Amino acid sequence: MSIFKGQLSQDGVTGASHALIILTMFQLILPMSSHGFCFEEAGALYKISPRLLWTIAKVESNFNPNAVNKNSDGSYDFGVMQINSSWGKILGRDQSEGLADPCQNVKIGAWILAQCLRKFGYTWEGIGCYNASSKQKKIEYAWKIFRSLPKSDN
Repeated sequence: MSIFKGQLSQDGVTGASHALIILTMFQLILPMSSHGFCFEEAGALYKISPRLLWTIAKVESNFNPNAVNKNSDGSYDFGVMQINSSWGKILGRDQSEGLADPCQNVKIGAWILAQCLRKFGYTWEGIGCYNASSKQKKIEYAWKIFRSLPKSDN
């Protein structure tokens, strides 16, 4: 039997019910991967490996767009890329308010990383700069990112 136009399928479920089940399954699956294109887009925009951006997001928030962390200096980190509130003055109000959007957060994180890479080159120190200003903390963060990089498919 057809499952379209409200007719019953062989198991007695209507086409509308099938569509609802499929839609629900997609909603369960998509939140985990729906923003994957953001890493590609941000990477292309700032000439940074999307895999590196993905790894930073994994380390920083485990991809949680609602992640908020209060730091010992009183500042806060927000979203997928854990953008520090100290960037608020530079980003301005509109950009800062956009940190709740996962794609915008990834793009801002990529922009911040691009600033570091311009200063230190595409090096581990440049990557460490994303999270820290002291030499030792940059090294520690760079190692954390290095150990978290996905293994190559090759």
